[in-house]
Amino acid sequence: MNKLDDDKIRLLLVDDEEGFRSTISKRLTKRGMKPVQASDGKECLDILEKEPMDVVILDVKMPGISGIDTLKAIKQTHKKIQVILLTGNVAITDGIEGIKAGAFDYLTKPVEIDHLVNKIKQAFEMIRLEKEKQKELEYRAKLEKKMIDTDRLVSLGTMSTGIAHEINNPLAIINESAGFMKYILGTPEMLKIPRRDALMMGIGKIEKSIKRAGRITHQLLGHVKKQESTLSETDIMPLLHETLGLLEKDIKDKQIKINWEIDKKKNIVWIDPYQMRQVLMNLLNNAVHALKENGSITLTTSESNDDIILEIKDNGIGIPKENLGKIFDPFFTTKSFDEGTGLGLFVVHKIVSSLNGKIDVTSKVGKGTCFQLRLPKYDKSNK
Repeated sequence: MNKLDDDKIRLLLVDDEEGFRSTISKRLTKRGMKPVQASDGKECLDILEKEPMDVVILDVKMPGISGIDTLKAIKQTHKKIQVILLTGNVAITDGIEGIKAGAFDYLTKPVEIDHLVNKIKQAFEMIRLEKEKQKELEYRAKLEKKMIDTDRLVSLGTMSTGIAHEINNPLAIINESAGFMKYILGTPEMLKIPRRDALMMGIGKIEKSIKRAGRITHQLLGHVKKQESTLSETDIMPLLHETLGLLEKDIKDKQIKINWEIDKKKNIVWIDPYQMRQVLMNLLNNAVHALKENGSITLTTSESNDDIILEIKDNGIGIPKENLGKIFDPFFTTKSFDEGTGLGLFVVHKIVSSLNGKIDVTSKVGKGTCFQLRLPKYDKSNK
């Protein structure tokens, strides 16, 4: 048994006999324990509502709320507190009833002080052991979760190498076809066809999207093989406009209002623009999906000494409190199997971390969600 610090035991002594209570309190104080005192069950419960305690020494026979009823009330709202009952010689049955109700032990009056001190220490040791047991259970749960996530990521890595090949093949064909169409439109006989410029613009968007899709594939494989980022000073305004443009149909269908609170002096960050597009696409797409008709998305920037702070806030359905700590975990999703993979926010978190940034989320069910991105203003590696 580890040595206990007696002065760290938070102790409450409850007895309606003032002389007995005062004597026991003085003797405990001489032995390094300083009990708080209460004269009845009601005062005891009032103190526990305001002040945390480890051990309660509780007389069974008291006016008003009995010791047994007080014990039951303690165990109902303060389960971790250990209670030692004090009974008269003729009321041992009360002590037994107390044990059944959750008391740590019971002692008969008159109390032998050293015996009481030992019981207090034993009760406190039980509390310490329970805390260690709880910590061990929490550690095991985290370890098991990490092992499960690792196994999943290994499986994903094996699967992704094949998927990348399957995706890149049609991308190459699309890219080649787009190049061929651009070549045809560039021939002399095609220079005067109607809406040629619009066709060329469409081909340009196809080519741009092909490059982005290729980079996204590589980023998804980032847990298999680390991808190098190309960091540069980047204005996030064009990235936001471009991303919202890709979501334009959904935004119009739901009549979503976009509120801009972007400070032009606070939108230059040190990032990889290609990776940042993927972050914004995931976050804004999630915001759009979280909104009903006539909802709103507010985009805000501010700054600290080293970072630009971008907030993406919606007034949608919100995220339940029990899910907030899981949303960046791989494969966690509340969507159906065919709607989501649970990788979007996992990839977002990984990208933001790789860019020397941070991402936080606050949310309230029925009120909406706010993702806060802290992105570096300059190359911190050269600071």
